[in-house]
Amino acid sequence: MKLESHSLIEKQVEKAVLVGLVHQNQTEEKLKEYLDELAFLSQTAGAVVSKIYTQKLPHPNKRTFVGKGKIEEIRDYIEANDISMVIFDDDLSPSQTFNIEKELKVKVIDRSFLILDIFANRAKTAQAKAQVELAQMQYLLPRLKGLWTHLERQKGGIGMRGPGEKEIETDRRIVNKKITLLKNQLSKIDQQNQTRRKRRGELIRVALVGYTNVGKSTLMNLLSKSEVFAEDKLFATLDTTVRKVVLEQTPFLLSDTVGFIRKLPHSLVESFKSTLDEVREADILVHVVDLAHPNYEDHIEVVNKTLQELNAHEKPCLFVFNKVDLYRARYFDEFLAQEVKDELFEELKVHWEKTNSGSTVFISALQRENIAELRHFMVKLVQDQYIKRYPYKTHFF
Repeated sequence: MKLESHSLIEKQVEKAVLVGLVHQNQTEEKLKEYLDELAFLSQTAGAVVSKIYTQKLPHPNKRTFVGKGKIEEIRDYIEANDISMVIFDDDLSPSQTFNIEKELKVKVIDRSFLILDIFANRAKTAQAKAQVELAQMQYLLPRLKGLWTHLERQKGGIGMRGPGEKEIETDRRIVNKKITLLKNQLSKIDQQNQTRRKRRGELIRVALVGYTNVGKSTLMNLLSKSEVFAEDKLFATLDTTVRKVVLEQTPFLLSDTVGFIRKLPHSLVESFKSTLDEVREADILVHVVDLAHPNYEDHIEVVNKTLQELNAHEKPCLFVFNKVDLYRARYFDEFLAQEVKDELFEELKVHWEKTNSGSTVFISALQRENIAELRHFMVKLVQDQYIKRYPYKTHFF
């Protein structure tokens, strides 16, 4: 059984409906943020979002997640508008998925499956493909009951870059065996990566981290003068890219890593731990933040939490607030006097400099604004690390 990572998106455009729930653990405001992100995820996967449905319930309906009346409302819209897929913002149980599909007669997937599908579409190297396949297998394992009739009704597309759709005899034993094989394959790749990292010798290592789509790859290209793939879509980069960079005669290794996101499937975090070793083993972290995003403070919190899970939160860290040009355009009224704009922006800078103990710089990687200050900060941090590690050597800079 082989999990394919090729894309079917180019051959068909799928119209989707999004569904979210306001409940005792999720406010209306928070749900709006999540649904905005889910819409961007859907767009990244190649879907066209036709409508968004929300409902207030004390807790999700055990049978159909939302109430009976809402399911009927969604079904009527689907039938009238040729909708092929419904995407739920929270994880669905296997029985909920089965029941909802029975009611709606279209493909039903949840946020985790959508993210896994995007990763499957983005995976290019053997390591990334194996990591995504492992995550999908672990996600599907408890959902095998009823899965095959669920697949028979579908014609590919988003959410279907998964295990083969032909063989009903695929069962837990076969999936478990495949999971074991993938883990062994990833273990070998991980050993090769560790050997490769050891060969890098005495150079200080700097890792770019941040929420997905904050501009890490653009910054990587700018600093290393290389051509790392950068695109305005979520998870444009899955594989870690490492480049040697020399700034002011100070050499170091710079790595671009996979972006983080809220509600990231646990199986995906587990599968990508070997890729995230670049973060764990880095000497310095550069935390890139999309300042223009309305929820950038939440994004900082998500990244910090993930770094804690990786035991990488105590490393020297430089906060780089990117996209300042977009921030000014979105949040500064054009009729404000320039002096007022400067004063407001200065207050913002002072706030984050205090919060991050001074290790903060505001830039626009795309417009190359304030890059000289960024380079100065990075050189200082790298040189400090060289001095700590090799106090008697001076040939590095």
